[in-house]
Amino acid sequence: MKQEAIKVKKPFYKGLFFQIMISIVAGILIGYLWPTIGNALKPLGDGFIKLIKMIISPLVFGVVVVGIAKVGNIKTVGRIGGKTILYFEIITTIALIIGLVVANLTDPGKGMNIDPATLKMADVEAKTNGSQLPSEAEFILNIIPESAVGAFVSNTMLQVLLVSCLFGFALVHVGGRTSENILNLLEQVNEVMFKIMGYIMKLTALATFGAMAFAVSQYGINTLISFGKLFVAMTIACLAFVSILGIITRVILGLSLWKMILYIREEIMLTFATGSTEAVMPQLMDKLEKAGCNRAVVGLVVPTGYSFNLDGASIYLSLALVFLAQATGIDLSLADQLLMLGILLLTSKGMAGIPGSAFVALAATAAATGSIPVAAVALMLAPDRFMGNYRTTVNVIGYVVATFIIARWEKMLDVARAKKVLNGQISYENKSKVDKTAGLNW
Repeated sequence: MKQEAIKVKKPFYKGLFFQIMISIVAGILIGYLWPTIGNALKPLGDGFIKLIKMIISPLVFGVVVVGIAKVGNIKTVGRIGGKTILYFEIITTIALIIGLVVANLTDPGKGMNIDPATLKMADVEAKTNGSQLPSEAEFILNIIPESAVGAFVSNTMLQVLLVSCLFGFALVHVGGRTSENILNLLEQVNEVMFKIMGYIMKLTALATFGAMAFAVSQYGINTLISFGKLFVAMTIACLAFVSILGIITRVILGLSLWKMILYIREEIMLTFATGSTEAVMPQLMDKLEKAGCNRAVVGLVVPTGYSFNLDGASIYLSLALVFLAQATGIDLSLADQLLMLGILLLTSKGMAGIPGSAFVALAATAAATGSIPVAAVALMLAPDRFMGNYRTTVNVIGYVVATFIIARWEKMLDVARAKKVLNGQISYENKSKVDKTAGLNW
C-alpha cells in the first residue's frame, strides 16, 4: 500500500479553483464590455478542449485495459457493465421527470405567445449540420469502428471503449509473461499520459477566461434577461436533481455529496465555463481513482456515462420541450407529456457524439409527439449556450456519483479511504505513486 501524503495548505490565491473563478469573472467583464475582444478569445477555450481530446482516447484505453487485467475476471467486468447501464436508465429517467415537473410548476414559457412561423428551421439545421438521431440498429452498429485504429482517430468514446474491453479480455485470457509485460508497459504509458494531462491542466485558467469571454460576447447578457424564467426553472430543476443525488449518496454510500462537489470543484467550474465535459474527463478519472474507486469501475463507468448518463441533458430536454409548448401556446395534456417522456427515454440516449445533439434530440422528440412544432426548436438557439453550462455541470456531478455507486455496489470502493480523501486528510501528488501490485488502486 502506498504512503499517504499529508495535505499541505497553500495560499488560496495559488489554488486552481480561485484562479478559475477569477478567470470566469474576468471573462464575463471582457465579453460584456469589449465584445470584439471577447469574440477574438474563442481560440483559447477551443484550443484547450482540443488538447484534452488529444489524450482522451489513449488514456481511456490504458485505464480500461489495465483495470480489466487487474480484476482478472471477465464475468465481474460484465456485471459492472450491466449494473452501470441499469443505474443510468433509472437515474436519467428521474432527471427527465424532474424536468417535466419543474416546467409545469414554473411555467417558464407562459405568455410568450411565439408564432412558430416566424422562426427559422434553417438555423437549427445549420447548428446540427443536418444530423439526425440514428435508429436502434444504427446506434449499435456505430459502436463498432471500421478499424481498431479508426476508433482512436475519430475519438468516438463508445468505439474506444469497445476496443479497450476486447483488448483487456484478450489480455486476461492470454495470461503468462506476455500479459504481464504488456500490462507493465501500459501502466508506464498511463503514467506518461497523466503527466501530459498535468501539463495541459496548467492552461486551465487561461482557457476558462477565453471561453467565458467568448460566450458573453457572442450571446450577451440580454439573453439571460430575455429567458430569465427559463434559467430560473432550469436552476430549480438542477438543484432538485442534485438534492436527490445527495440523498442517494448519503443513504447508499454514507458519503456527503457536498464534499464530493468540493473535491471536484475545479472540474465543475471548468466544465461550467467551457460548456464541455470532455475538458475534465482525464482529470475526473484520475481523481476518482485517487478517492478509492477501483480502476476498472472508473474506466468503464465514466466513458460510458459520457454517452448514457447525461443527467443534465435529460433535465434540459424535458424542461425545454414543455417550455417550447408553453411559448407557442400549445396545451400539453398529461397523456401528451407521458408520451413525450417515453420518447425522450430513447432520444436522450442516442444523441451522444452528434453535432448539436441537444437540438437534434429536441427536434426528433417534437416531431415524434406531433404536438410541438419542430420549428419551435429554433427558439432555443439563443439561450442554449448558457443552458449548456447547466447541462454539462450536472452531467459531471452525475458521472462522479455513478462511479462511487457502482464501485460500492461491486464492493470495489474503499469507503474509509474515500472519506479521508473527501475530508481532505489524504492528498495524492501524482499518478505514479499508485501501487501497481494491487488489484485495486489503494
